[in-house]
Amino acid sequence: MNNIQVNFSIKDLENLTGIKAHTIRIWEKRYNLLEPNRTDTNIRNYSVISLQKLLNISFLNNNGYKISKIANLAEEEIPIKVREIASRSKVEDHAINAFKISMINFDQVLFYNTYNNLIENKTFSDIFHTVFRPLLNEIGILWQTNTITPAHEHFLSVHIKQKILLNIERLQSLEPKPVSKTYILYLPENEIHDIGLLFINYQLRSKGYHTIFLGESVPLESLTSVLEFFKEITFVSYFTVNPEVEKIPDYINNFSKLLIENTSNELVLLGPKLFDIENIELPENITIYRNIEDLTNNL
Repeated sequence: MNNIQVNFSIKDLENLTGIKAHTIRIWEKRYNLLEPNRTDTNIRNYSVISLQKLLNISFLNNNGYKISKIANLAEEEIPIKVREIASRSKVEDHAINAFKISMINFDQVLFYNTYNNLIENKTFSDIFHTVFRPLLNEIGILWQTNTITPAHEHFLSVHIKQKILLNIERLQSLEPKPVSKTYILYLPENEIHDIGLLFINYQLRSKGYHTIFLGESVPLESLTSVLEFFKEITFVSYFTVNPEVEKIPDYINNFSKLLIENTSNELVLLGPKLFDIENIELPENITIYRNIEDLTNNL
């Protein structure tokens, strides 16, 4: 691990491990599982070593080990038991914990070692769906609750994005299958969260489709420039934080008038921002998907 010391409150530990603060206190008192430091005002705080131990304890507990049995294990036995279980079942949970530790410590070696262990037995798609996506959901909550800083979130996002780009690059030299449809992937203005869209690009490429990835913050009007190059376009976009909910209906209607009406073009939309809109009447050839699996299963 990188030599970076991080201190955590008991609330931070609750957010990072999913174990209630009340339960952590009981485990401390009854089983001496953690030894927190205390401030002058007697407030607990915990080192990253305590966090790592608690993540391992949580993993063992979720895999059938009673807390009393874990308490009887020697300190060095706990990570050994975790590795034993992770090697035969629920490897995803162990990997998510390892990625969290890598993020907390800005530990690139741990990130890549964890990923390399996963890729030996899983496809990249499996890793994204079973590890990266739930991990990113957790990280979003941790950021919102101030458990981690934007720097932690960016560290993890950048490294996940690198893995997606690497897997896309491996597909770039393959000729797309002979179909007339082209997928153009873009993010709307002021939207920069592109991991979901990048993974959709990977999925489309892996299925042999022709894709053009335009990336983040693309003005609506500039999309018209692609109309003279391609016919039967399916535009794909992902709304994470933009547009604002109240502006989405207008955005969709403007998109339809500008890029879909009187053509065979389509628009596919995904992202959490769309969950907040209700009773929207979609123009023809515009589809909203709840998640990436629903989209890829429908290709």
